[in-house]
Amino acid sequence: MTDSQRERAHVFVSGRVQGVYFRATTRDTAREHGVDGWVKNLADGRVEAVFEGEPGPVAELVSSCHEGSPAAEVEGVSVEYEPPEGIDGFAIRR
Repeated sequence: MTDSQRERAHVFVSGRVQGVYFRATTRDTAREHGVDGWVKNLADGRVEAVFEGEPGPVAELVSSCHEGSPAAEVEGVSVEYEPPEGIDGFAIRR
């Protein structure tokens, strides 16, 4: 897949999203959908994630951030679309 066929979404999720398996759930969902990128906790309590892949699966990942893991309580999701950087695989960052 060329970069022109890929989309990149940079996502910030607020609410009760740390300590509730949000990152692991996001990683597992991304791998199921064949989406590359990463997810990490921020010091201010939010979760930040980047998703790269085909537009449909990337949109599904962004949509899944509105729910997160079963124990999460998502209050807000902001998304910025950027040029893809060619990330390969999906990781939880620290």
